[in-house]
Amino acid sequence: MSRSRARGRVSLFAFTAAAAFVLVTVVDPYSGATASPYFQVAGDRFNGQEAQEIQVTAAASNTFTRDSFTVTEKPKPVPIPVAAPVASKSSSSSAPSAAIPDPGSAQAIAADAVAARGWGDDQFNCLVSLWHKESGWRVNAENRSSGAYGIPQSLPGSKMASAGDDWQTNPATQIQWGLGYISGRYGTPCGAWAHSGDVGWY
Repeated sequence: MSRSRARGRVSLFAFTAAAAFVLVTVVDPYSGATASPYFQVAGDRFNGQEAQEIQVTAAASNTFTRDSFTVTEKPKPVPIPVAAPVASKSSSSSAPSAAIPDPGSAQAIAADAVAARGWGDDQFNCLVSLWHKESGWRVNAENRSSGAYGIPQSLPGSKMASAGDDWQTNPATQIQWGLGYISGRYGTPCGAWAHSGDVGWY
């Protein structure tokens, strides 16, 4: 056999082997000498240790197998959040407990007037919160935009003249008028407080 023919056959063999290697690598890059994690069989030894197998089932429980031990982790129950009942603003007719008023103060006068009407401490608490929000219990509180005046924020302030001529300066006069207004329109201070919570005014 001539040298040229032998070289041709060697070249053809080398080309065929190279092409086969390229095709095999393209079709299955994990074939041959490369160890594929996709085709590793559980139980085969790799570097002296058995392969670990993890399976996830549809029920979301996990199974772990290693060194001939199998552990199945059961899914933990997921608590369903329960929404806390939302109280409507109109139902929040109670108010925080008021402190014992200083003797002679506007709140002390109001406490006596509330008790005289037969209303309890709960109504006094609502009244304290209501008028704290409206005027800060200031006898000369004036809303410059609306013209509301005094502790109960009478609109206009001159309405309180029906309770006394000193309506601009006397807390007792303003409180008497304010309690009469609340009683006629809302029934109780807590009714007025609930309405104020709903719409921002009473």
